[in-house]
Amino acid sequence: MNKNSATLAYKGKHYELPVVNSTMGPDAVDVRSLYKDAGLFTYDPGLMSTASCSSAITYIDGDKGELFYRGYPIEQLATHCDYLETC
Repeated sequence: MNKNSATLAYKGKHYELPVVNSTMGPDAVDVRSLYKDAGLFTYDPGLMSTASCSSAITYIDGDKGELFYRGYPIEQLATHCDYLETC
């Protein structure tokens, strides 16, 4: 995690939310403390803007049709590598 943060203003109060750096794709705002601190939940229908977990192995961007495994595009691995090379 870096020292960057995002600030949420709600009902006259300000809440600092940490920003988590990504290895690929956009950074993410960590909202785990939002309910405890402000009594708020996040609303993201379809989880379209939600990172559900941290992964050092895969990266997926469905809108762009990108799927990477350990930094390599999956179509490159499927075309040029066998099982043992991928492991």
